[in-house]
Amino acid sequence: MTGPVPPPARGVVLLEARRIRMVEVDTPALPPGLRSAMDRAWDAAVAAAPALFDGPVAACVGLDREGPDSLVLSWARTTYRRHVLRRFPGAAGWLPSLFVAVMQPDEDGRLLIGRMAPWTAALRRRQLPGGSAEPPAADETLDLAALRRHAARELAEETGTVVPPGDLALWAVTRAANGTVGVLFLAPPRPEALLRERFAALVASETALGLEPEFDGIGFVGSLGDVVALGDRAVDYLAPVVRRWADREGERAGRLRSQDPPA
Repeated sequence: MTGPVPPPARGVVLLEARRIRMVEVDTPALPPGLRSAMDRAWDAAVAAAPALFDGPVAACVGLDREGPDSLVLSWARTTYRRHVLRRFPGAAGWLPSLFVAVMQPDEDGRLLIGRMAPWTAALRRRQLPGGSAEPPAADETLDLAALRRHAARELAEETGTVVPPGDLALWAVTRAANGTVGVLFLAPPRPEALLRERFAALVASETALGLEPEFDGIGFVGSLGDVVALGDRAVDYLAPVVRRWADREGERAGRLRSQDPPA
């Protein structure tokens, strides 16, 4: 099966992939007159959330299948400012986001989620550790290895848990109705107590330096019911990710039980 992977009509879909080939393309030009509207919207966004900064970011331009287990992700260099165009329905200059996220399970099979701090643009939103993908330097390449390194860095910066990039396994790719694409990696399981201890140490260290952590709290979810209980303050991809995760954990537990010798 090959060809474009269109966004779903609504919600988020999860795509299986063993390989992702990244292709950089030219940044689409903004239609005349849209730049000034974008600048005004950005200024308003910064006024509401002063922590916003117009730094470099990689945006998703296209997503294609080139085989049953391989995706081609076309991306372009832009800045955070351009993301405000999502507020203009039908704006031709809109570029969907590209992000990475880490699924960090505890030993009971629940996934660590963080709650975004009030000073962020996504205040109180619950999500997996992660963030927008960043474009590489001119002499470097944005590939799956680079995304894996970025995901490991986000996990450490947001939760205090350090995982070597090589220990992160590609788990799935998310595609949202607005075109946003997320690349999800799975980390090895860790005890809940250890994960909470490392987060507490991170908060203490950043607070001592006068910094405000990006997550103001962490928790663990293991079922769709856990996500529903969060209300509408969870990212759109969290429910389908946790649902599939719970299904696979249930299947794995069933296989293990079937292998147990009879009593």
